[in-house]
Amino acid sequence: MVETWELRARFARALGAAYGRTLPAYDTLVEVADEVNADFAARNPADAERRGGLARVTVERHGAIRLGGPTELRQAAILFSGFGMHPVGCYDRRDAPDPKPVVSTVFRPVDPIELARNPFGMLASMLTTDDRRFFDSDLQHRLENVLAARSVFPTELLHLAALATEEGGLTAPTAERFVALAATAFAPSDTAADRSWLSALERVAPVAAGLGGRTGVRVVHLAPRVFDLDELCGRAARHGLRRIDGTDHLRAGGPDVLVRRVSFGAAGTPGGVLVAESRGIALTPEGRALYAAHGADEFPQTEAELEAQGLAYFAHRRTGDGHVVEPILYEDFPPIPVDSGPDHLPWLSETLGRAVHDPFTLYRQQQHHSRERTVS
Repeated sequence: MVETWELRARFARALGAAYGRTLPAYDTLVEVADEVNADFAARNPADAERRGGLARVTVERHGAIRLGGPTELRQAAILFSGFGMHPVGCYDRRDAPDPKPVVSTVFRPVDPIELARNPFGMLASMLTTDDRRFFDSDLQHRLENVLAARSVFPTELLHLAALATEEGGLTAPTAERFVALAATAFAPSDTAADRSWLSALERVAPVAAGLGGRTGVRVVHLAPRVFDLDELCGRAARHGLRRIDGTDHLRAGGPDVLVRRVSFGAAGTPGGVLVAESRGIALTPEGRALYAAHGADEFPQTEAELEAQGLAYFAHRRTGDGHVVEPILYEDFPPIPVDSGPDHLPWLSETLGRAVHDPFTLYRQQQHHSRERTVS
């Protein structure tokens, strides 16, 4: 029996291999990230372990895909469930400063043990074709007809995903078939689309044109994780990878929080964008609000201050001399300026036909359970 976590690990590797064939510079980025991580772990072994350890970070990937609507999102939920990945959070970009007609959720493991085994996560964004702020009735009807003609997730794939969910894994031959079918579902399969049709969608949003002109789902990015993002940027430049934007949640000092991201363009791959990221401490709602309002300028500069003020989540672990407090890693995607919060979860749960986890609840439970273990 191939257990769920190993199915997830194989799926992440298969997507990475396929992505590298599409964008060869991706393999270069991963190689540089591996070098940075190995050097960091050699210099700072204790710090590397506190951040999850070299073995975990080496295989860690966080990707993003775009889906055509509720039907495709529900099917994606069935698929990812087979890999032990469950919907977490709601990211509604329709009311963001740069509005887009998409609502997203993250599919990832939710149990800390499963995260430690393989933390692969995928942001799935659903196009909201019925939102009149973006689509009139005629454009909605035409786009929905195009999307309805797509067949992204084959019946056999969804059947195997349901079986893997029920059994907690698959037999070896079936596991191989399942992973291969899943990877194929995300392989590029574009077809030529009418230019005037794409222009009409482009006026609404590039994401609409990207979906309306495709017959399948593609991976938008598949970010490796690094311990030291600044070091990665320096080394990547020497390998022909050009940094094309800044970072999210950049800290001027103190412990890293949430997610920092950098995008790269590569010589010889016009239009190809590669993403790498580093991850810090998960913040509480109060911590997120303070950081969103003031950034690094008025944010505590030590882990002790973050914990004392209830601004971040920490796990407690017993040792021979007492116990230690360690930061809980942020496992989700960068927050958007207008964060949807838990109010949208019931609506998204109804759309998916399954529960959507509140990320704050997951972090809070992890913190609470670790405290219980240290006093029991």
